Amino acid sequence: THWSQNTNHMEPSEVEFLAEKEIVTVIPNFSENKIALISGDYGPFNPSMPVEVPLWLAVNLKQRQRCHIQPPQWLNVAVLSEKKHAETTSELFVEMPSKYYLEVATLLLNNAADDISQADEIRTLIKDIWDIRTAKLRRSMDQMMSKQATHGKVDNLTLMEINSIRPFLTSSLEQLHILKSHVEEYTAPDDSTF
Repeated sequence: THWSQNTNHMEPSEVEFLAEKEIVTVIPNFSENKIALISGDYGPFNPSMPVEVPLWLAVNLKQRQRCHIQPPQWLNVAVLSEKKHAETTSELFVEMPSKYYLEVATLLLNNAADDISQADEIRTLIKDIWDIRTAKLRRSMDQMMSKQATHGKVDNLTLMEINSIRPFLTSSLEQLHILKSHVEEYTAPDDSTF
């Protein structure tokens, strides 16, 4: 992956790249000693014996039909329904089960849906949670702008959520600053009349 030319935010693919480092469990269908990678050693791999690997490696093995992926414990209908309900009823952002919940879920649903129980329901819940959080983020920004605030607290937002709003937010704050400086310039007392 490449780094964004615009240093104000990361591209979604760059956030996904970071998410691919998350550790997941695979059930291999092959035998192999430890695999030495820059990020660490993984394995040994023995058929039907769970082993933890980075998400990118799990997806690669799955695509080559060399394993099944055990979804993270939070990637199930019960947990996500609870998170959706909590997000809907709370004014504040609820802590997500993973700082990369959207990216991990999307990668697993796109590459290993057959390993995930109730994959379609989970896909819908992830989209609903994203939509609820995005709407809440927009409302928060609207309130912040209407109060002419210059900063805000963003607890429990994920990197993808922050980066989805960052270009608009920084541009809006810059415009607000310009407007404030022009208003102050025109309302300052004229010292030349004394």
